[in-house]
Amino acid sequence: MKIRLAAARVNADLTQRQVADALHVTQNTIVAWENGTGEPKISQARKLSELFNMPLDNIIFMPEESNM
Repeated sequence: MKIRLAAARVNADLTQRQVADALHVTQNTIVAWENGTGEPKISQARKLSELFNMPLDNIIFMPEESNM
């Protein structure tokens, strides 16, 4: 399943830049993750889970059609 980070990020009221800064990656990395052309490492997914205040499973296995 495709990771749906954009919806989680918007729901958390964060910009791509804010997420990138929090994870110490580039904004282009966040764009790639949101477009499905890249995926975060498990350690980064854990940080996303904390940042978005949602279970890790929801970050990794969020269905594409999810409306959050």
